[in-house]
Amino acid sequence: MDPTLLVRGFVLGFTIAAAVGPISLLCIRRTLAEGRVVGLVSGMGVATADASYGAIAAFGLTAVTDLLMDGRRVLGIVGGVFLLWLAWRTFRAVPSEAASADSGARRGLAAAYLSTLGLTLTNPMTILSFAALFVGLGVTGGDAAGAASLTAGVFAGSAAWWVVLVWVVGALRSRVTPRGLRAVNLASGLLIGAFAVVALASAFA
Repeated sequence: MDPTLLVRGFVLGFTIAAAVGPISLLCIRRTLAEGRVVGLVSGMGVATADASYGAIAAFGLTAVTDLLMDGRRVLGIVGGVFLLWLAWRTFRAVPSEAASADSGARRGLAAAYLSTLGLTLTNPMTILSFAALFVGLGVTGGDAAGAASLTAGVFAGSAAWWVVLVWVVGALRSRVTPRGLRAVNLASGLLIGAFAVVALASAFA
């Protein structure tokens, strides 16, 4: 692998992952309610989706990009509805139930991973972000090895962001009271719901 492209991909993956959005709120809330393992697995779902879209941009798969953009309305609706459902569940979550979720966290790891993977994949703007940054910064894979280096870098960068975020939030978890967690649930539910409305409005625009 090309070390230079690997580093560039890392920076791009870290930068895009660090953008505040509904997924960040979801991972923060899951870390506070269910612990670092669930939060980290959720973040890895995002990193996988970022790497997938990064690969499409790096390998120059124009046909796939066009297909995703043609179906962006359907993807936007699916993503928006899913966000609404998550917002409702988050808003209604009872802190005592969330706090006891550590005992059953492992049983929900697959769901935690797949939910954030699906949410990120239903946002076609992710691939446009990578494509625009690749072109704007003159970052292109060139050949298969170069594209693979970029893709690996994107995954590593995105994963690094989620590790940092989950570690910081996890360190604060013991200080969050049930009342504080309830406030987090309410605020997160409202904000995720707002993102859902925006996603649906954009899909129908």
